[in-house]
Amino acid sequence: MSETELVLRSTRVVTPQGTRAASVTVTDGKIAAVLPHDAAVPAGARVEDLGDDVLLPGLVDTHVHVNDPGRTEWEGFWTATRAAAAGGITTLVDMPLNSLPPTTTADHLGIKREVARSKAHIDVGFWGGAIPGNVKDLRPLHDAGVFGFKCFLSPSGVDEFPELDQEQLAAALGEIAGFGGLLIVHAEDPHHLGAAPQPHGPRYADFLASRPRACEDDAIAGLVALAARLDARVHVLHLSSSGALPLIAAAKAEGVQVTVESCPHFLTLTAEEIPDGATEFKCCPPIRESANQDALWQGLADGTIDCIVSDHSPSTADLKTADFGAAWGGISSLQLGLPAIWTAARARGHSLDDVVRWMAAAPAALVGLDRKGAIEPGRDADFAVLDPEATFTVDPAALQHRNKITAYAGKTLHGVVRSTWLRGRKINDGSTLAEPTGTLLTRP
Repeated sequence: MSETELVLRSTRVVTPQGTRAASVTVTDGKIAAVLPHDAAVPAGARVEDLGDDVLLPGLVDTHVHVNDPGRTEWEGFWTATRAAAAGGITTLVDMPLNSLPPTTTADHLGIKREVARSKAHIDVGFWGGAIPGNVKDLRPLHDAGVFGFKCFLSPSGVDEFPELDQEQLAAALGEIAGFGGLLIVHAEDPHHLGAAPQPHGPRYADFLASRPRACEDDAIAGLVALAARLDARVHVLHLSSSGALPLIAAAKAEGVQVTVESCPHFLTLTAEEIPDGATEFKCCPPIRESANQDALWQGLADGTIDCIVSDHSPSTADLKTADFGAAWGGISSLQLGLPAIWTAARARGHSLDDVVRWMAAAPAALVGLDRKGAIEPGRDADFAVLDPEATFTVDPAALQHRNKITAYAGKTLHGVVRSTWLRGRKINDGSTLAEPTGTLLTRP
């Protein structure tokens, strides 16, 4: 029998049964037990008394654009996983586009895994891509261990990852449903986008008008109908439009296999506050008005929205020109998601138990990682230690992201990550980060 190596003790431990004072024992990188706070320490175990700091499960971020290999000047596994560790994230799943080559074949997945292997500070998994002409590649990717497949219904922004038309979508989803896979979808309707005024210039209002809520609402309606017809499992990425919530809620009630995510920027930033020319706020779909944001929070509260993930999509500074039509669309937030969401959640009466459900348990469940996302026996000993009352002001220079561009610059946020632990080993002590010890994950 292996002996307990570590005990983490806190007056506030967030478990699936609620927050309580507890001592968490770790053996061979796994959680062995969750004991009363004053439980006797096993012989030979090292004790870390966290006082009143909150012990959370390590967060799971299933929507990260690492861009490695091929566009490593935008990000990369070394910098992205350091930023994640600094932000309390212990597992991420990398998106299949913005790297060269994209993860659209098993061979391309092999290239990406080889690049990531020595650079991962946290555990890393991979999505595959569904693009025109690669239906034959989907099952081999599934067999090689990707967690599912991403597609776009409108242009992705990069030529090597084209969108699917409705016929191609049906073919891909039919194939994926045949082996019990998951399709994750950037759902914006290209016909609505084509009919809307085209974005140009520095005014955020003009950019917002170019991607109306109907773009998302109609695309999601079509996706849900197709999923119901094919008895397929689909996931709606980065929901921005609250107009789709009633449709999604009704589909779930009818047994359609649909899940939904939203992102920190949609839940904490509003169109009203974005200055003209501030393209660090540009993303697709866009950040919308405060009333829309209120409805998204209600969707989280009632379970229509399942999880919160970053959609970390960085670029170099030169691509963030002051023209909203020409600038790269993507927000860097990997290191800041937990404090950003906690700041907004606490103001709306939510608890850290809610935040853990949205940012750890639900993303882990989405991809079937039953060893992640909760503090309970048998799970990986992945933790984030948070001082939820402490505040800090976001200084872009202090971020671990490769490019120090963020829509959160200058904002004061609640929640300071004091340390991050991966399989019982401290990888972030609040000031320094350990050398890479992350593993590459495959679908269970």
